[in-house]
Amino acid sequence: MMNRLSQFCALAAALAALSGCSTVSEMVTSNLPERHSGRPSIVVSLREQEAYLYRGKNRTASSRISSGREGYRTPVGRFQVTRKDENHRSSLYGDYVDASGKIVKANVDIRRDRKPPHSHFVGAPMPYFLEFSPGYGLHQGYLPGEPASHGCIRMPYWKARQYYQAAHIGTLVVIKP
Repeated sequence: MMNRLSQFCALAAALAALSGCSTVSEMVTSNLPERHSGRPSIVVSLREQEAYLYRGKNRTASSRISSGREGYRTPVGRFQVTRKDENHRSSLYGDYVDASGKIVKANVDIRRDRKPPHSHFVGAPMPYFLEFSPGYGLHQGYLPGEPASHGCIRMPYWKARQYYQAAHIGTLVVIKP
């Protein structure tokens, strides 16, 4: 009886970790086999806070996003993917940490925040980074339900991974207001 209770608790903890239907549905839909072929492209609507993945003229996926907040707006226009980096880290935003890896000063901008003595900079993780303009890209990140980034386009983990796998250098990225 105790073993079944511990199994139930483990299952409940796993479901709680997935925290909601959107996470589960994003995981499932992003791993479905593609039904359409054709050149991939990405269209982002800043107004709708949504990104769409196309194969030719067929929309094959959509994702919630968080774009650039006031003062850090995401650029609008037609771009192409210029770089892919599965394990990218920011070169501007992150934390100052000590030699043991303990955070000394969190959420810093290296252009504005002085480095504390005996520390070094560790850039914020930006997994599945698709750069479309110098310093701007689509990547996995926190989604508070509104524009909140420094200009990049944040996506849920599973969707960022899906778009990363579909895109290649030269993939069209259209950012609409």
